[in-house]
Amino acid sequence: MSKRYYETMFIIRTDLSEEERENLAQKVKNFIEERIDGEVEEFTRWGGVRRLAYRTQKGKFTEGDYTYIIFKAEPDKLKELESFYRVTQEIFRYQTIRREDLEKKQKNKTKRI
Repeated sequence: MSKRYYETMFIIRTDLSEEERENLAQKVKNFIEERIDGEVEEFTRWGGVRRLAYRTQKGKFTEGDYTYIIFKAEPDKLKELESFYRVTQEIFRYQTIRREDLEKKQKNKTKRI
């Protein structure tokens, strides 16, 4: 099966130090590259702590540290990433979506060459 483009975003609890949050974001990036054999195309930390639009988990969290990653991976490997997010208590929100627009852009590039 060929690799597809995905975008993942996750929010880390702010009761951790900046260094711990940075290490956790790097841990997710390394997990994508090493455990699910993904190719990270873009890795963005969104400027530290941000206020959430609404409270989460019974009002427990009002702020979070956002990280955004675009990567290529095989579809059957995504379950491992979702499981990693679920067992990592420091990450309280996450979402991963397929980026078909990037796949089409890449396909068009290869046709021109």
